[in-house]
Amino acid sequence: MIEAIQSSLHFLISGFAALTWQMAVMIAVGCLLLYLGIAKDYEPLLLLPIGFGAVLVNLPLTGMMDEHGLLRFFYDTGVLTEVFPCLIFVGIGAMTDFRPLLTRPSILLLGAAGQFGIFLTIILALALGMSQLDAVAVGVIGACDGPTAIYVTSQYAPHLLGPVSVAAYSYMSLVPLLQPPIMRVLTTEKERKIVMKATKEKVSQTVCILFPIAVTIVTCLIAPKGAPLMGMIMLGNLMRESGVVSRLVGAAENEIPNVVTLLLGLSIGATMQADKFLNTTTLLVLGLGMLAIILDTAMGILFGKLMCLVTKGQVNPLIGAAGISAYPMAARVAQVQGQRYNKRNYLLMHAMGANTGGQVGSVMAAGIMLSILQGLGLG
Repeated sequence: MIEAIQSSLHFLISGFAALTWQMAVMIAVGCLLLYLGIAKDYEPLLLLPIGFGAVLVNLPLTGMMDEHGLLRFFYDTGVLTEVFPCLIFVGIGAMTDFRPLLTRPSILLLGAAGQFGIFLTIILALALGMSQLDAVAVGVIGACDGPTAIYVTSQYAPHLLGPVSVAAYSYMSLVPLLQPPIMRVLTTEKERKIVMKATKEKVSQTVCILFPIAVTIVTCLIAPKGAPLMGMIMLGNLMRESGVVSRLVGAAENEIPNVVTLLLGLSIGATMQADKFLNTTTLLVLGLGMLAIILDTAMGILFGKLMCLVTKGQVNPLIGAAGISAYPMAARVAQVQGQRYNKRNYLLMHAMGANTGGQVGSVMAAGIMLSILQGLGLG
């Protein structure tokens, strides 16, 4: 009887005995993500399940990421197969209105300019000795687009999925803090006060329906490897604009992304195991990811200044900061900063055009990079 009790007590305390300081650190990191999501409201839909997943996977002897573990099942089924990011993109497409972009198509150029930081960061990562695949995974953080970062990283650098995902979503939530200082440094007070005229043109329903079809065909012919991402976001948008599948649109906006976001967050957290996360590579990823977003923002603003010069003061360069894919957060930041310097400034719709252009641009940039990797025999 005494031996049975001793055996039971040993089993009960074995978890404590197996707990290493590295695991404790990662449990604390998971709790920090929970704090940021709950108390600070930083991307709670992602940071809460990511944080809890990080806590779960670092509890010793739970087997959550073992061959038949629960988190391993979610990870293998949804992340490695790229199903989760693609399903999220259906929801993003269903919630995106491209009309602000279509009323002023030239704004799309800001969405393209906002991706240059990705390529600059890739060059820097290669110079620092990272492999080509790792450099691409790190650079795409600059798109400020979590699903795209996860999609690219899960294909070519799955060992970096944890730090890349955490960086992408954490920095996306910090856009209101990161962008304003860059806006102030790169623009003059006169430029920040520029009032942009509202466009009076209205986009027909036919154009709105044809847009996602045309974008899918053209972009997938240019960068075939981007078809899963571009196809899903444009499918969601086509369902929205067609007006004939309201039930599917409702599911794409609510039920599907809610379930997928939960499982995706847990799967990302599951990659944050102490033995894989606590290393210098993680710090490098976090640092380069921050730099990528700063460069993307800067390039968008600088191109906005060029458009301002070409149009003789008709474009406020602040909307260039919305050329990243943090939708609609980056557009709101541009609006707030514009109003701060000129109360008559209403930049939101113009910035939304740049922001939706940034969404298309980030997916296109990812598709181009994946196609190049495939052409080099690395994909």
